[in-house]
Amino acid sequence: MQNWQPLYLETHRQGRLKEKIAAAYEILGQCNLCPRNCLVDRHHGERGLCLTGNLPVVSSFGPHFGEEEPLVGSRGSGTIFFTHCNLYCIFCQNYEISHGGQGEEIALEDLAAMMLNLQKRGCHNINFVTPSHQVYQILAALPLAIAGGLNVPLVYNCGGYDALHTLKILDGVIDIYMPDFKFWDPAVAADLCQAEDYPEIARQALKEMHRQVGDLAMDEHGVARRGLLVRHLVLPDGLAGTKEGMHFLAQEISPHTYVNVMGQYRPCGRAYEHPSLKKFLTGLEHHEALRLAREAGLTRLDRREKLFRWL
Repeated sequence: MQNWQPLYLETHRQGRLKEKIAAAYEILGQCNLCPRNCLVDRHHGERGLCLTGNLPVVSSFGPHFGEEEPLVGSRGSGTIFFTHCNLYCIFCQNYEISHGGQGEEIALEDLAAMMLNLQKRGCHNINFVTPSHQVYQILAALPLAIAGGLNVPLVYNCGGYDALHTLKILDGVIDIYMPDFKFWDPAVAADLCQAEDYPEIARQALKEMHRQVGDLAMDEHGVARRGLLVRHLVLPDGLAGTKEGMHFLAQEISPHTYVNVMGQYRPCGRAYEHPSLKKFLTGLEHHEALRLAREAGLTRLDRREKLFRWL
């Protein structure tokens, strides 16, 4: 991509970033930042489902080489793991962070410094992991990071449970959206994360994300610069609704959608309470999920080699 620059730099130059920060700040006063609609006053100590106020809460940060190939490149993806979540899936593979609250409340200046540190270490992007409940904090820290020379893509690495009005605030800020597309069946979503509306919310969010940034585009080295990258964790016994989900992506988003059909499911957190989730995904189940993705018309599938239990 010639003459590429992150979207947020032009938004900042035009003075629109300040407006977006103000809009996100106002939402926290009666918080409906995400579809949970807790309506708490996060400015004055009230906590909703995400247990987060108006300062960043971070578990860890550093270069990550386990992400998708277009994000990792040769120098890693600069991940910042935010604490807590707005979904709380019972099988979460970061259970200690999302459910257990592992992390520390920090200043906005510290969050900006983390971004700059990751860029200085050579990371290809800044990858905000589980950011849906900390959108204001990201926006508020961004001008400080820009003043320090930040100029790499921003990745919004979320669970897919994102409100349209919040995503529209992020238009012109986020370069790469990387949502999960977790469930197709509302009953499954209600059972596993108490969000029966997840499938509909996620479908709306995916459409808005793609409207903003389009299909995933890369530079001459195969490193992602802008676009949509979708993750779909295949669950045992077909719980994720892979066939329907892949058809939706191909037909209603784009057949050129870059998708990581993930086969690394393992029981974590409270997964042992569920009869299907207390077992590992088999290689055969993952192979079938990849077949369904291709059959739906998707051709840009993440190709990392993985090990599976062929049971």
